[in-house]
Amino acid sequence: MIIKKISSFAASITNLVIILIIFVFSSNAQGNNIKKFSSDEGVLSIMYHRFNESKYPSTNISMDIFIRHVVLIKESNLNFYHPKKFVEEFNSAKESKKILLTVDDGFKSFYDNAWPYLKKNQIPFILFISTKPVGNNGYMTWEQIKEIDKYEFTMIGHHSHSHDYLIDESQDQFLDDMKNADQIFKNELGYIPTIFSYPFGEYSKFMKDYVSQKFKIAFGQHSGIIDVNKDKFELPRFPINEKYGELSRFKSIIKYFPLEYKSLKPEEKKLSSTNNPPNFKVKFFDNQKNLNNINCYSNEGDKWEKSNISIINNELTIEFREPFLPRRGRVNCSLNDNGKWRWFGTQFIIR
Repeated sequence: MIIKKISSFAASITNLVIILIIFVFSSNAQGNNIKKFSSDEGVLSIMYHRFNESKYPSTNISMDIFIRHVVLIKESNLNFYHPKKFVEEFNSAKESKKILLTVDDGFKSFYDNAWPYLKKNQIPFILFISTKPVGNNGYMTWEQIKEIDKYEFTMIGHHSHSHDYLIDESQDQFLDDMKNADQIFKNELGYIPTIFSYPFGEYSKFMKDYVSQKFKIAFGQHSGIIDVNKDKFELPRFPINEKYGELSRFKSIIKYFPLEYKSLKPEEKKLSSTNNPPNFKVKFFDNQKNLNNINCYSNEGDKWEKSNISIINNELTIEFREPFLPRRGRVNCSLNDNGKWRWFGTQFIIR
């Protein structure tokens, strides 16, 4: 009993030190990339989960449709981006748009159905793994993950330990979950992945600040196209499933380009009664043309409607109609820039 109490006390002290470090060296969305208009053609990141598991339509895609997605990408003269190069070249504007393929959770249906196709065609991708479910029914084993990790065109990403709603947990519980995953990755793969995907795409400023100290890159699940000015620790991805993977929609998605901006506020994406609705402002670069063509849609009050926006001195403000309702609030904005459609989105989590 005494040993357990001492161990628990030591863990609490360790977490307190980590929290203090995060407080002192917290991430700064203004400072983790160049914040200079770049004319970046962008990286469009696409997120999948399950393959040929039709009883889970919200996270599934059929292999027939997935293969059509790949064909559409190739027919559009777009190239798949190697994830290692994506990380290394993040701060360089892209002269041509690229596609970054990501797969979350490590379901066995990915290994059985999508992996043989990706391996045969050597299509690069990131596989984000949560360590707790590994080996459970419906999930890949460590042997299968290690097999994938051996290939040059693959990359394993960190997706927490439990894949719980970590944003609802205490700071200590979040830190313990992350440390558990780190230890298991170290034991099983011999290293801790350097890229991260937030479970459910949900994060608070505290979580993001921690992740910014531990990883090179982190992804959410809000839609948008990545450019050199996007915050490295809340990068957008387009989630794809049976409903949102329909071919006509997919054709539209891969035609989008980034909408660059200097800053997006608030940085805190976890909302409560004290900051809901948020004070939402996006500051654009002077170089961005056609800002009067921008349209935004948001789901405050659980109703998707056109947002009430104003633009003064290249700063967009949204006057929300009412607070967002649990569990997620979303804002998506698009701009017709002389026939080139630009897009960005963001997500809020409501307690």
